[in-house]
Amino acid sequence: MIPGQGRHSAVKIAGIILVLAVLAAGMAGCAELPSKNLEIRDWYDLDAMRENLSGNHHLMNDLDAATAGYEELASPTANGGKGWQPIGTYHLDTHGLVVFGGTFDGQGHEIRDLFINRPDERCVGVFGTLGSPYRSGKGIIENVGVVNATVTGGSNVGALLGQNGALNLGTVSNCYATGSVAGNSWVGGLVGLNGGAVSSCYHMGNVTGITHVGGLIGVNGDTVSDSYSAGSVIGNSDVGGLLGYNHYGTVGNCYSTGSVSGDEDVGGLVGLSDESTVSDSFWDTETSGQSISDGGTGKNTTEMQDIATFSGATWNITAVADPGARSAAYVWNIVDGVTYPFLSWESVA
Repeated sequence: MIPGQGRHSAVKIAGIILVLAVLAAGMAGCAELPSKNLEIRDWYDLDAMRENLSGNHHLMNDLDAATAGYEELASPTANGGKGWQPIGTYHLDTHGLVVFGGTFDGQGHEIRDLFINRPDERCVGVFGTLGSPYRSGKGIIENVGVVNATVTGGSNVGALLGQNGALNLGTVSNCYATGSVAGNSWVGGLVGLNGGAVSSCYHMGNVTGITHVGGLIGVNGDTVSDSYSAGSVIGNSDVGGLLGYNHYGTVGNCYSTGSVSGDEDVGGLVGLSDESTVSDSFWDTETSGQSISDGGTGKNTTEMQDIATFSGATWNITAVADPGARSAAYVWNIVDGVTYPFLSWESVA
């Protein structure tokens, strides 16, 4: 346990409870909307998803700065300089949520060049909120990359998703993000607040915030598995290479390698953890600049690139000759002695 964390736990637990209360208030009186299936081919189609929050949607191709609708919807000049408006939002005036409760399958495609500048807003990312205000809802985001993103928000900020958690908790799998993410609190490279399941995901890029700042997820209150983060993480308190704050969460088979810096409750893998489980997870003590973490096991770079570190921890991992010779029969691949572990589905140069 990192020294000094005890005096903060009660405050932070109260904060989690407050968020759950806000969620409950936002769900009240919701009626299920009709669902539609959309094929997403440009930014206009992506924007139209906010009118079909319980539908099943498929990304048919990459979206970038040259794709129709970018200037109007996702560029630095869009929406009066605020850029993209997240799908699923938090309304400050009513303390209510509009939640994406359908499915979004990226089918291996990427959302590129995303720009968001909403420093006073909550629940910021491509998707603001995920889960479902309906007991029959789903809330699934899978198989998509958010590449070269520039995302700035207030709280609950992530390149892909601001907040995962509503009446039915959402799932995020086989997703990744690159670029920069910044905010005040509950800031993560991929997801700001996770109250559902995140698996087989990663983030590469810079994350900055004030409190509850993590390379992959700012605050975790549920399950994170088979995921990793690389890139710098900078904050004041509760700062971690993978997670800033792990509260009643479960983490397994994860790692982080990025540099981590902050003032209080700072860890190579997890900044602060309470009533939580972290198993078979590691961080690089050399590249992170951190010798301590509130969960996980620190290893040097040589050990982090040695398959024995992970196979000994019961990871589903195999050694391959090079990144191009990936084996999809395993969750993880590694070029033994050369690379860190990488997910079998990801493209590694």
